[in-house]
Amino acid sequence: MELLTFMNVYLGAIKQYLCLSLLKNSALSAMSIFQLLCSIFVGLLSRFRSGLKEEIGIFFPMLVLRVLENVHQPSFLQKMTVLNLLEDICKESQVLIDIFVNYDCDVDAPNIFERIVNGLLKTALGVTPGATTTLTPVQDQTFRTESVKCLATILKSMGSWMDQQLRIGDFSPKISEVSLNSLDSPNIGEDGNGIDYELQSDSYSPDTSDASSLEQRRAYKIELQKGISMFNRKPSKGIDFLIKSKKIGQSPEDVASFLRNTAGLNATMIGDYLGERDEFPIKVMHAYVDALNFEGIDFGEAIRYYLRGFRLPGEAQKIDRVMEKFAERYCKCNPNSFTSADTAYVLAYSVIMLNTDAHNMMVKDKMSRSDFIRNNRGIDDGKDLPEVYLSTLYDQIVKNEIKMSADSSVPQNKQPSSVMKLLGLDNIINLVNWKQAEDKALGANDLLIKNIQEKFKAKSAKSESVFYIITDTTILRFMMEVCWAPMMAAFSMTLDQCDDKAATSQCLQGFRYAVHVTSVMCMQTQRDAFVTSVAKFTYLHCVADMKQKNVDAVKAIISIAIEDGDYLQEAWEHVLTCLSRFEHLHLLGEGAPTDASFLTVPLVDSEEKTQKSSTNTASKRTNALQNPAVMAAVRGGSYDSTTAKNNASALVTPDQINNFISNINLLDQIGIFELNHIFAHSQRLNSNAIVAFVEALCKVAITELQSPTDPRIFCLTKIVEIAHYNMNRIRLVWSRIWKVLSDFFVSVGSSENLSVAIFVMDSLRQLAMKFLEREELANYNFQNEFLRPFAVVMQKSNASEVRELVVRCVSQMVLSRVNNIKSGWKSVFTVFTAAAADDRKSIVLLAFETMEKIVRDYFPYITETETTTFTDCVKCLITFTSSKFSSDASLNAIAFLRFCAVKLAEEGFVCHDKDTDHQSNNLDSSEGNAIVHKDDHVYFWVPLLAGLARLTTDTRPTIRKGAVEVLFDILKDHGELFSQSFWTNIFGSVIYPLFNGEIRTPNGQSDSTEDDSWNFETKTVAVKCLVDLYVTFFDVMRPELTRVTSVVTSFIRSAYRQSAITGMSVFQRLTEGLASKLSKDEWKEILVCFKEAAAHTLVVFDKIVKMMQNIEIPERNESYSEAEKYSDPDIEDEEEANMETSSYAIVKMKNHMSLQLVIVQGIVKLYETHRRSFCAEHMGIILEMLSAITSHASEVSSESALHNKFHKACSLLEISEPAVIHFENESYQSYLKLLQALLHDNPSLSREMNIESQIMLVSVKILRKYLNCAGQEPSKDASCKDPVVHWALPLSAAKKEELSARTPLVLHVMRLLGGLERECFRRNLPLLFPLLANLVRCEHSSREVQVALYDVFQSSIGPIISV
Repeated sequence: MELLTFMNVYLGAIKQYLCLSLLKNSALSAMSIFQLLCSIFVGLLSRFRSGLKEEIGIFFPMLVLRVLENVHQPSFLQKMTVLNLLEDICKESQVLIDIFVNYDCDVDAPNIFERIVNGLLKTALGVTPGATTTLTPVQDQTFRTESVKCLATILKSMGSWMDQQLRIGDFSPKISEVSLNSLDSPNIGEDGNGIDYELQSDSYSPDTSDASSLEQRRAYKIELQKGISMFNRKPSKGIDFLIKSKKIGQSPEDVASFLRNTAGLNATMIGDYLGERDEFPIKVMHAYVDALNFEGIDFGEAIRYYLRGFRLPGEAQKIDRVMEKFAERYCKCNPNSFTSADTAYVLAYSVIMLNTDAHNMMVKDKMSRSDFIRNNRGIDDGKDLPEVYLSTLYDQIVKNEIKMSADSSVPQNKQPSSVMKLLGLDNIINLVNWKQAEDKALGANDLLIKNIQEKFKAKSAKSESVFYIITDTTILRFMMEVCWAPMMAAFSMTLDQCDDKAATSQCLQGFRYAVHVTSVMCMQTQRDAFVTSVAKFTYLHCVADMKQKNVDAVKAIISIAIEDGDYLQEAWEHVLTCLSRFEHLHLLGEGAPTDASFLTVPLVDSEEKTQKSSTNTASKRTNALQNPAVMAAVRGGSYDSTTAKNNASALVTPDQINNFISNINLLDQIGIFELNHIFAHSQRLNSNAIVAFVEALCKVAITELQSPTDPRIFCLTKIVEIAHYNMNRIRLVWSRIWKVLSDFFVSVGSSENLSVAIFVMDSLRQLAMKFLEREELANYNFQNEFLRPFAVVMQKSNASEVRELVVRCVSQMVLSRVNNIKSGWKSVFTVFTAAAADDRKSIVLLAFETMEKIVRDYFPYITETETTTFTDCVKCLITFTSSKFSSDASLNAIAFLRFCAVKLAEEGFVCHDKDTDHQSNNLDSSEGNAIVHKDDHVYFWVPLLAGLARLTTDTRPTIRKGAVEVLFDILKDHGELFSQSFWTNIFGSVIYPLFNGEIRTPNGQSDSTEDDSWNFETKTVAVKCLVDLYVTFFDVMRPELTRVTSVVTSFIRSAYRQSAITGMSVFQRLTEGLASKLSKDEWKEILVCFKEAAAHTLVVFDKIVKMMQNIEIPERNESYSEAEKYSDPDIEDEEEANMETSSYAIVKMKNHMSLQLVIVQGIVKLYETHRRSFCAEHMGIILEMLSAITSHASEVSSESALHNKFHKACSLLEISEPAVIHFENESYQSYLKLLQALLHDNPSLSREMNIESQIMLVSVKILRKYLNCAGQEPSKDASCKDPVVHWALPLSAAKKEELSARTPLVLHVMRLLGGLERECFRRNLPLLFPLLANLVRCEHSSREVQVALYDVFQSSIGPIISV
């Protein structure tokens, strides 16, 4: 406590005596005194800066910055003293950090660090050409070297402090708060200096801060200064910006306070803004004036005080507004001073005019006191002001000029800075004359010293005056943002213009430190700028101009790459570009052949040349000069260019060649070992750095390879090297690396330069062979990612040579590394799939040869990995089936699909339900081993079967047929391996889509034309195979009965006879195969499905009727022919269209009737085959089907209008008419036969179904139709005793023909009636007798009807009458 008290007293003494002495002696020009002042100041800054924050803020600009910023006419000794002082300060890293934190980040303090850097920049740039200076060239060069050295020292200190903090940051707090009541341990800089005893006055209050709060303060200060700068150019925009950025409030009072209290504002601009006529500036001006207190102040002094804050604008209206408000405010503060504000307003104008007249040198005739009094008569409401008052006012103005704020016309660099104005230093600087010639000490006057001391006390009393010490390295980002651009300019200009070894060495060191700091602090823009500058100064792009400093720049680049490689990120591209150019020049100097020579000749020739080039080094250097690449290097180019200058034909002089050789010899200082060390060192880069390194290396490699005149492979070879070096990294990092390399190989492998593409793919093959030596665990995907470039290049490359090379590379890898391939199979099959679709026969056959080897010999390796691998294999084989070069290959591919199924079965890929026990299968296991049941085997079988299903839509008949056969053969041969759920899956995803048009063709197009003949043939074969398959595995697939039946009956639904015949045939095979296994409910399902299909076919007739509804047919062929001669073209076209429609309808009608008869025959055969399996319900469905068809036949025959049109059309077209009557007869005859058979075969079922009545109803219906045709209506009253006798007209030829056609059916009915039992006939005689009686009297076309009728009367009716 005693020590703290003593230190506070000691600090107070420093402030009271030492600082006052420094202030008084600051104007002395003696060098010894100045050096002593600087020495004392450095001591105070190093040890007591925390307690002397305000004093240092004043003395630093006064002693150091003012001398530093004087570039043209400084004192050499003083400036050297200041530069040496700055160098010592810059070596103390903590002092630098504290200066930036406490001054540049403080709104109320000067930007000392920024001004140091900018001052050093000005000095480093030297005297402007043509400017007047007192310096000799040697002195100027000395200043430039020292300033660059200071800048480099600043960066070195920042880097050292950063390294120190990053190492110990976890063990110390980020903020060292300066406390009022505590004394922290001293802060020691890097070199042991910079001790700060942190003495605090009692006025300080504790505060906390960190990098984020300092960032906010710094940002606030920068934005505020930006607003002030905008205000000084255009006041309105500046005020708007400050309001929007919330630096000032939106009210006029807030803006007025800002204008009144903020330093750095241009007084003229303040006056212009206050005089504006817009509403808001007027409110601001009123608030500005209302904030001033003129109470008790003399009028002249009030004007003097009023104009101290701004300069009157030049426009009269603005002056009027400003002075009018002043007068109003003065009268309000002093109500008894004048009669009205008008008096004050006029008097104010008079005072301003007097001040201008009295103190303007341009005015010759000065205004006298009497003139002034006379000018102001009557201004006080018609009265005169007292002469004594006006005389006193006159004397005040004449003797003491009213001085307004500084004139804005003064150049900006001549105006005192805002900070100097803030601290009151403008008067001090004007007072002190630093000319060397003056020996007399002028000293500061007591008034100014007192003024500064008052400012010290005022600032010390502020609670914000806290000295911060920060250890967070984030502050370096803000410091670099301030200093990087000036330092870049200083180092770059010095390097470019100066050849002095010391200066250039300091510049390169500065660049080196700058790259280090910006890299570690992740300042991408700044880091890239520094690296790019160093890279450009290597002059590797223009060797003819190279000097030793450029070689040193190359060394700096190598040093940056090795030491800061972990942080370079995108900047690696510039580094590697330099290395690439260096290697190129090295090879040119050695006389080695260029890479382009290897990339444009066969590989064998290039190897021979390489062997020959190992000798005669001396002759190579001579011959190399004739190399176009050497000539291009001599001519040089720009840094950003990848090739030589456009003027490639320009002649190269011997001097240029000699200069080139000498400069190449300079590069011998750097061995190729250092260059290779960078790539070997890549193993030590961290995870993010190695990825960035590889990205940059790939970019440079692409630039090299894509050169149209001189492609190079340096970076490509280095890519292979670093891939080998880093292949043992953890998988996560290696995956990121390979993603970059993969894109590179794809991009370059697809290059138009064939030699480059082949070389790249061969390099990729080397890497892949190396990588595949590592075994991959299951369910990983990295092998696939590694081999993906092969697949992408195979798909994208337009060069057949490259594609063939890819196939050969992949084939070699598969055959040599098959044991280790896991996820890589996907890329392998992708390559072979692309090869299968290639337009080169050699590529297709080469790929198929390897596929054959894989499937035959290495099939277990495919199935032991992911299930998608087998899917890819199947897709590949399917693609080979589409080969246009070899039908044998296509068929062999299908055969291999069958072989795959056999292999799956042999390896025990049995698809059992997971919730059921695995039962043994009747399969022969190889070598006596039991079959191993694997999980999820459905995913192996489904793609195989689905792929075959897609092949069924191929356009080639052999492929279609082979695919269908192989598909169903596989299912039939290996179906016992499948569970019910798997069967359900296969039926749903593979088999059913064959019949509903959902299958996609191998080329990806949907096939929806079911009516195509080739598609019909395929479906016909498929449906037959389906029925055979289903019958075989019915026990497992019983639930699919309905859908299978629907597929079969869908053929019956077809409008084509051949399809229906196929459907009926297959339906019969289905029912025959399942007859003994079907239950009653299953029979019902089948019959209902059959019935619905049959009913669906009946609607065709309605369409035919509708089609012919509006069709008109000519009566005779002759009239039709004559009509053709005279009818107009429209009518002729219409009649032709009608005949075409009629022809189509007739064909449609014939097919329809034929189809119905096929169905009828199928129904009858179904009954005959399975009658013992049918119950009453089943027979009811069958009889309903026949009844519907017979009713439909009657409907068809009753459409007389349609038949008339058909008759006319057929006669005109000379084709046969539809056999409608035959259709009706066959339908009824089959119906009656079935009823009669049922009545005979199963009497009990017949009684149950009342078959007898159904027979009678059908018979009566047939007889009525016959009688109608014969022109005899059945008698409605059979008991009439006196019937009326009518004349019977003979039948027409058409009726006779129809009657003749119906005769066979009537004869069938007669025989049926004659065969009925007596009781049955007796019961139905009342219904039959009237019809039989009418048959006796009607006309017949055949005597057979009469004979049959006689038999009925004789055998059936006669016995009943006799009884």
